[in-house]
Amino acid sequence: MTDTITNWTRADDAMVEHAMRRGASRRELLRMFMLGGAAVAAGGTILGRAGAALAQTPVTGGHLRAAAWSSSTADTLDPAAGSGATDYVRACAYYNRLTNLDEHGTLVMELAEAVESDDAQVWTVTLKSGVTFHDGKTLTADDVVYSMMRHKDPAVGSKVAAMAAQIEEVRAENPTTVRITLAAPNADLPTILAMHHFMIVADGTTDFSKGNGTGAFVSQEFQPGMRSVGTRNDNYFGQMAHVDSFEYFAISDDNARVNAVMSGDIHLGASVKPQFIRMAEGQPGIVLSKTTSGNYTNLNMRLDMAPGDKAGFAEGMKYLINRELIQRSAMRGLAELGNDQPIAPNSPFHNDDLKPREYDPERARSLFDKAGLLGQRIEVITSDAASSANDMAMILQQAGSEIGMAFDVQRVPSDGYWSNYWLQSPVHFGNINPRPTPDILFSLLYASDAPWNESQYKSERFDSMLLEARGELELARRKEIYDEMQVMIANEAGTAIPLFLSNVDVHSDRLQGLRPSPLGGQMGYDFAKHVWLTA
Repeated sequence: MTDTITNWTRADDAMVEHAMRRGASRRELLRMFMLGGAAVAAGGTILGRAGAALAQTPVTGGHLRAAAWSSSTADTLDPAAGSGATDYVRACAYYNRLTNLDEHGTLVMELAEAVESDDAQVWTVTLKSGVTFHDGKTLTADDVVYSMMRHKDPAVGSKVAAMAAQIEEVRAENPTTVRITLAAPNADLPTILAMHHFMIVADGTTDFSKGNGTGAFVSQEFQPGMRSVGTRNDNYFGQMAHVDSFEYFAISDDNARVNAVMSGDIHLGASVKPQFIRMAEGQPGIVLSKTTSGNYTNLNMRLDMAPGDKAGFAEGMKYLINRELIQRSAMRGLAELGNDQPIAPNSPFHNDDLKPREYDPERARSLFDKAGLLGQRIEVITSDAASSANDMAMILQQAGSEIGMAFDVQRVPSDGYWSNYWLQSPVHFGNINPRPTPDILFSLLYASDAPWNESQYKSERFDSMLLEARGELELARRKEIYDEMQVMIANEAGTAIPLFLSNVDVHSDRLQGLRPSPLGGQMGYDFAKHVWLTA
């Protein structure tokens, strides 16, 4: 049982340099970057009695039941508007993307036969033939045009609107060919299209309650905040799902989620907190599936609201977070230290020179004092909705009490947390899922117009560097830019990222075929169509 690591290596650099010396075309180089540099490192370990899982022959049949950790009445089957694990899992079950990333972080084609460009600005997408939607409609270029352009419509509320802003034109050349023109070159486009939000929907769709996609499951029931049920799509263009049907819902309490797996009520309990893992360790018939990617829980201090608008407050909070204590006690070692920026250590673009801040309560105290905040009551919003946030909040509160800072930790329900508190409260926790490229993370979270700008960080210089890196084909220069951007985020933004979390899904050994993914646990939320159930 070993970790599986895929990364851009010196051998890859040598391959690119050799290709350049022999006069390789820009298209060839782009392919190398997409298959290597744009790939994400993924690590995974299957613990327990799962050693033979991948060697067994898939079995057809059965009803798969799985539980996430949070859901709400805001759950949606509109992939553009999805914002949580339950939304992503359902989107992966009912829809498809043009491209995807496999378990090694390698770009693969899904609905597209090919995605090609000579200059990284004008892209040609050739669609696979014989693909149909659940209602029988044949997939055409018009569906892709409609799906892409929806993200640019403010009324849709797309979570990737900031990234879609770079799309200047999407045009159907013929029924199976789409031409995408960007405002400026972006070598990452094929990887960006693998994001969950860029699922393809049927041309003209406005009612998403039916989940009419091209995916491996057909939606039979959807109750937001309650559950969803899908049945196998026997007309699926790819490898058909092994299970007959798939039911998904949420059990917010980790103890209850683990017990549901052990009792046989569900086959998989997603993202279990470290302190509850011991319940399942060594239990007969139970498997722990660990994935280490780029998931993190962060503390957000809005820079446009008190107390975050006081110089030194956000910096003080970063020094007051005892990262090693959180890693050791709250996370039981299932995490890697973070350095207050979102690029994970297993990414080829991670800035290794940017070290995590040391725990320095006296320095934090001095910063709070200079900001005129020492001794004031500071409200911190936390919830089970953000993995391990409650534990982090308690450790922070204790550290604050030792230097005269009164942190009033308010624990709120998971239901409604993402719509009512995240992005809105002055000091609150977030939980960010892995993303395949720095450009995606920066565009979603730190650009001035980012839809999930958690601390309302604004920097014209950062925005201009983001555009520069996006069109840069030279890997070394691109990393140089991203390195500097990581330093800017760590020092200037109001987001404290103390750790990168290891995700552990607890499941029955009857559930087979589960593999690690660079996009996070539950096979990057795409597990339903790959797993099978044994007797």
